[in-house]
Amino acid sequence: MRILILGAGKMGSFFTDLLSFDHEVAVYDNDPQRLRFLYNTQRFTSLNEVDAFNPEFVINAVSLKYTLQVFDELLPHIGKDCILSDISSVKTGFREYYQGTGHRFVSSHPMFGPTFANLGQLSNENAILINEGDYMGRIFFRDLYTRLGLNLKELSFDEHDETMSYSLSIPFVSTFVFSAVMKHQDTPGTTFKRHMKIARGVLSEDDTLLREILFNPHTKPKVESIRTELKELIKIIDERDEEAMGAYLTRIRQNIV
Repeated sequence: MRILILGAGKMGSFFTDLLSFDHEVAVYDNDPQRLRFLYNTQRFTSLNEVDAFNPEFVINAVSLKYTLQVFDELLPHIGKDCILSDISSVKTGFREYYQGTGHRFVSSHPMFGPTFANLGQLSNENAILINEGDYMGRIFFRDLYTRLGLNLKELSFDEHDETMSYSLSIPFVSTFVFSAVMKHQDTPGTTFKRHMKIARGVLSEDDTLLREILFNPHTKPKVESIRTELKELIKIIDERDEEAMGAYLTRIRQNIV
């Protein structure tokens, strides 16, 4: 199959390496420097080059801010039977966009972002496959993710964004709060060092990704729940209420069993 990958960042390069020995793959990126080390693939810096390649399948791996914009720019250069796909971490508005293109589509989210995951060992990582869209497109990603040993979950577009508000928004906001009040420690403990490692990893992400995850429509209620919990914890601390603290710790431990 002729597969066009949009974006030669970490995930785009990962998919290129993964697919280029079983398919005819081309990668588009408007920055030629990012294409330098890709091999066994065609490298495009202009969408006009896509016309002759005539892809059958497109994987959009550009940053979330530009995902739909790049699709718009690509559409005049592909045939009507080409399947569109994305790997974005937030899917708000994607269903409606895809339906408006008239193209077959599939959407997934490999949840092993390059910040923390070992891309060579993914057996403990997860992926979400949107259960809407083209059947053959879903088969393609289901087979691919299964071959990688990923734990695969199938959700709707709405269910995906609701899930992300828990699995991404809450950890990100917690990291922001930690970073906001953090002071340099000359003798940091183990827990502090682990939190610092997480904070550095999260804050090394592209600002656009962080912003869009927090602007997920499902995020605000989760942030408000953090505020509610902090208010309760502050009250317990102010009153030095040992019984209430014990009950609080018992309750929250049940959430992580």
